[in-house]
Amino acid sequence: MNVSETYLPGLKIIEPSVIGDQRGWFMETYSLEKYKKAGIDLYFQQDNQSFSATKGTLRGLHYQLNPKAQTKLVRCTRGSIFDVAVDIRKESPTYGQWYGVELSAENKKQLLVPKGFAHAFMTLTIDTEVQYKVDEIYAPECDRGIAWNDPTISIEWPINTEPVLSEKDKIAPLLNDAENNFVFER
Repeated sequence: MNVSETYLPGLKIIEPSVIGDQRGWFMETYSLEKYKKAGIDLYFQQDNQSFSATKGTLRGLHYQLNPKAQTKLVRCTRGSIFDVAVDIRKESPTYGQWYGVELSAENKKQLLVPKGFAHAFMTLTIDTEVQYKVDEIYAPECDRGIAWNDPTISIEWPINTEPVLSEKDKIAPLLNDAENNFVFER
């Protein structure tokens, strides 16, 4: 397993070791022991999976407020996505900045999105499946979002057509208007 830091503190790319032979391949998608050795000490409580039929489907930017904030370990198991995290921790030197990476069934990369980040992804293929682990259960009373096209964040989405959005995502507020109780810890 290879863990790479991004320019946003706490946001990591994880590349599992893949063992292949004439039958195909095998990989550990998560190992508590190996993650702890890599300095990632998390206890995941829930696994989620989504399916998007249409290329250009955009889910996010989503997050949960404290005390039900979630760290997410995201991977794409069918097709490919452009996965994005935005630092929304007040007083962070990278507040409002975003990082994007392609996750695909082919490259097998994972993105570890810590608490204090809003998360979104856009499907780059039809029939896309995404799976992610979270360290806190879903709490609808803490569920929040930020507009996917907020001009102060200026995410460079790879597909320039109007995305397929949920009704909730269509009316998400801008970052400056969104409820947020995260503070950067130095």
